[in-house]
Amino acid sequence: MKKIALAIAATVALAGCQGEKADSVSGGDANKQLTAEDAKVFLQDAQSRLEAMAEEASRASWLAATYINGDSQFVEALASERYTAMAVELAAEAAKFNGLDLDPDTRRQLTMLKQGLVFPAPKDPALTAELAQIGSKMQGMYGAGKYCREEDGGEKCYTLTEMGRLMAESRDPELLEELWVGWREISPPMKPLYERQVEIGNAGAQELGYDNLSVFWRSKYDMEPDAFSADMDAQWNKVKPLYEALHCHVRAKLNEHYGDEVVPSTGKIPAHLLGNMWAQEWGNIYDLVKDEDMQAPYDLTQLVVDSGMSEKDMVKVGENFFTSLGFKPLPQSFWETSQFTQPRDRDVVCHASAWNMDGQDDIRIKMCIQKTGEDFVTIHHELGHNFYQRIYKHQPFLYKEGANDGFHEAIGDTIALSITPKYLKQIGLMDEIPDESKDIGFLMQQALDKIAFLPFGLLVDKWRWQVFNGEVKPEDYNKAWWKLREQYQGIQAPVERTEANFDPGAKYHIPGNTPYARYFLARIQQFQFHRALCEAAGETGPLHRCSIYKNDAAGKKLRDMLAMGASKPWPDAMEALTGQRELDASAIIDYFQPLMAYLEEQNKGRQCGWE
Repeated sequence: MKKIALAIAATVALAGCQGEKADSVSGGDANKQLTAEDAKVFLQDAQSRLEAMAEEASRASWLAATYINGDSQFVEALASERYTAMAVELAAEAAKFNGLDLDPDTRRQLTMLKQGLVFPAPKDPALTAELAQIGSKMQGMYGAGKYCREEDGGEKCYTLTEMGRLMAESRDPELLEELWVGWREISPPMKPLYERQVEIGNAGAQELGYDNLSVFWRSKYDMEPDAFSADMDAQWNKVKPLYEALHCHVRAKLNEHYGDEVVPSTGKIPAHLLGNMWAQEWGNIYDLVKDEDMQAPYDLTQLVVDSGMSEKDMVKVGENFFTSLGFKPLPQSFWETSQFTQPRDRDVVCHASAWNMDGQDDIRIKMCIQKTGEDFVTIHHELGHNFYQRIYKHQPFLYKEGANDGFHEAIGDTIALSITPKYLKQIGLMDEIPDESKDIGFLMQQALDKIAFLPFGLLVDKWRWQVFNGEVKPEDYNKAWWKLREQYQGIQAPVERTEANFDPGAKYHIPGNTPYARYFLARIQQFQFHRALCEAAGETGPLHRCSIYKNDAAGKKLRDMLAMGASKPWPDAMEALTGQRELDASAIIDYFQPLMAYLEEQNKGRQCGWE
């Protein structure tokens, strides 16, 4: 999963509740009532100031992520503090226009000005500084995290990237358990920092008129907070039967491979055996899950390796997909400033991310690219952020965002759904398109990532919402985390976990303060987008075989929607691309229908579920 950056993303603070009438101007003529023209002048000045400060914060954040040391973290924290202080000041000013009768565009910009920061600081400068320092310190702790073990008489230390590769490839349950536990040694020191961060953030949200950060976070989706979380649950319930069928099949296959002592035939699956450090995606265990006669249509990693592509070449291929749809090529600065591989001389945050430094053309990606199929797909995803960022650069600063944060994540994944045999043949990675007899293998691979992720995508912010609103106290952080993971994913920790652990902190998005609901939304939206774009492209075959590569009609439809940025409520953007104004998980059901039929047949006689 990936963080979008206009460093602190186009972050601005949330202000208080609607007033009955506009206040008078502060300073100057104290008796003058504010007007609609005053609101426009204020917005122009506010956005100009924020854009300049956002670039400063972006560059500081880039430095802290690509040169991890005390100095870079100090600079990042200082820039974050300055940005936050300005954002809080401007949000308070924006609230003075609450009672005015304004045109929809002015009102929308004022609302967005009041709805930006992930953790709004109180007005107390000392708390603003403390909040910035905590955030920078936790990200640095995560980025520098390693696990060291004795090997051949000496100590060898593994980065998260290296551990991730072992988790994907090893089938030794003892080694997998050791790595799983070892990585989570980095997070207990984060717990008091996180607790304090929540305390300060809640104070900031309350000072600005919100009950807590939970309400604050859920207020950014053009709908009531409770309605938003209810819609998330409704979409999950639509796809839950498919997830449960997949879980049942995967557990049975793991039981066959490891035996009853490692993986029981009923109940929850041990979290360290699913090919991923967080058990959020399961594609790396495809070899254990597939039937003996099931063949995937291709091995994307092998195709990438056999092609001889360099890491930079892989990015060039991704760029070519977007230019084939009518997007402008990436600027030269992208190739000069992006981080494509892990440097040998310093610690960096390898977590893949896309950046827009100046709100215009200084766009970059930050990755430690491996020559794998997974990273080939990730590159297409990250470039989706970059091309989205660039095409809405003409919008006012506050609109330089996705229609909602899920849109930004969905776009790259939508493109990745077009990485089909048809596309791979077009770009020369395959000689022939396999026939449909191998489609179940392909859909299984897709489901192990796309469907397996859905409950994890839902529960990360459910945990945070409960923490923010006080439902979960600090003394129960880890207990609540595992309660949700067991309830929604049907997995369990391989060893006993207690409150001495802080397992949420071992997932980047917790210390990185990146809201996670966007990723769940993106998994729903991407299939909606893909279905609509395939229809625009005139594709009439199965959704899982459709690729929009080189299709002008699909490209225009996509470009027109992306150029809107956040200038309209997300249902308007959704309608522009799909003709629908609501989330609709039926596209996922359509895409995976052949696999669902296969799983139902395979699961006959098995005891599915885990309660």
